[in-house]
Amino acid sequence: MQSRPRRPQFSSRPEGSGPNVTSAIGMEETFGRSRARRTSLFTRTIMWVTGLICAALLLATFAQAWSNHHLIAQVQQEQQTLQQVRTQHSRLSQDARHYQNPAVVENEARQQFGYIRPGEHAVVIIDANNKGQQKIKPTPAPPPQQGHWQDWWKVFFGSTP
Repeated sequence: MQSRPRRPQFSSRPEGSGPNVTSAIGMEETFGRSRARRTSLFTRTIMWVTGLICAALLLATFAQAWSNHHLIAQVQQEQQTLQQVRTQHSRLSQDARHYQNPAVVENEARQQFGYIRPGEHAVVIIDANNKGQQKIKPTPAPPPQQGHWQDWWKVFFGSTP
């Protein structure tokens, strides 16, 4: 076996003379130890940066999921509104087709408004429980519209010429 010369544990330099001197013991810091410390600092920095990037991506994912949830809820609400509008549209279309028939229009006019054809006589049937229908009072016709000059004449002279 070959014997290698051992490095001395203590430096031959005086204390404080080297750039990498450990102040507590007075031993010179080895190259491997300073490299390990730098590597450790670099590794910790990389880990923190990676952790921050992962946290940012996770936060962005949660924000996107929350936004998607609200958009889906809004789409469902709008679909319900659309379905209601379609139902109303189909009902109105059916009513429009129903009232295009002249017989239906005539029947509605007779029942709701009491219209009769010329030459017909209206017959009102009074039930024993109903002592008579309420009389509908005709509304008086509005007076014929006079011109503005007649209004002024009334203001100044009191009567119409």
